[in-house]
Amino acid sequence: MNTKKPIFTGCATALVTPFKDGEIDFDALCGLIDFQIDSGVRAIVVLGTTGESCTISYEERDEIIKVARDKIGKRVPLIVGAGSNNTKIAINLTQGAQNLGADAVLLVTPYYNKATERGLVEHYKAIASESDLPIILYSVPSRTGVKITQGTLDGLCRCENIVAIKEASGDISELEGKISRFYDRYDFYSGCDELILPTYSLGGKGVISAVANVIPQKIATLCALFENGHIKEATALALKVSPLIKEMFAEVNPIPAKCALSIMNRCENALRLPLTPSSREEQIRALLEENGLIN
Repeated sequence: MNTKKPIFTGCATALVTPFKDGEIDFDALCGLIDFQIDSGVRAIVVLGTTGESCTISYEERDEIIKVARDKIGKRVPLIVGAGSNNTKIAINLTQGAQNLGADAVLLVTPYYNKATERGLVEHYKAIASESDLPIILYSVPSRTGVKITQGTLDGLCRCENIVAIKEASGDISELEGKISRFYDRYDFYSGCDELILPTYSLGGKGVISAVANVIPQKIATLCALFENGHIKEATALALKVSPLIKEMFAEVNPIPAKCALSIMNRCENALRLPLTPSSREEQIRALLEENGLIN
């Protein structure tokens, strides 16, 4: 049984990595962190999918973690993406995150080479045995071709530091099956911004949100409303922000989020190849105006 306090409840933001002239823009990164925490988010995730972790060097990773840890202080937990399709590298990234002060790691399933269910269990067991950090597993089959099944979770039940799942399959029946079986063992977070309320209604603890980069106060408020029993108000807010959420995934994440943040003057609209700037700036700008985010 999972008797430990959750790493966080409510909204955690899967933060973008701001770039300028091809390098990490650490001034913008610090500004984004303050923007998020001041808006009420309860955890910060760096070096995840939204953070373009695939294009960031090991040296840059370390600096991002150091800067984020220093900027966040003790205000909210710092969660670091440390997944890899190479188990040894994932172990090294997890240990590195721990040494640099992370509060937890987010571990995506192996991609490209994939894994059988047995391989997935052994992959995560190996990482868990080499670190004391709390681990959030990340199931996003649309990107990796692999999903975390009930069998996978059953095989990992004895790994005490594997404590939570970010479920981004988009399949609510899949999530329902996992929560109904493992509610007392793992915490569950939505990895899909459009499924925040359904995830809560099934017993989830919150969301790891990409859209919160742009509307952190609204997503944090949405979570708080549900947690405090204001279901009607939470539903109304979810419906209000639904068009913007859809637009933030009209192109590959984080392309739309970077575009929106640049319009809001919070970072440059710079991505690393193979990602390229949005072709939907007009639509994004209109929705930002509609939501009162720009004049």
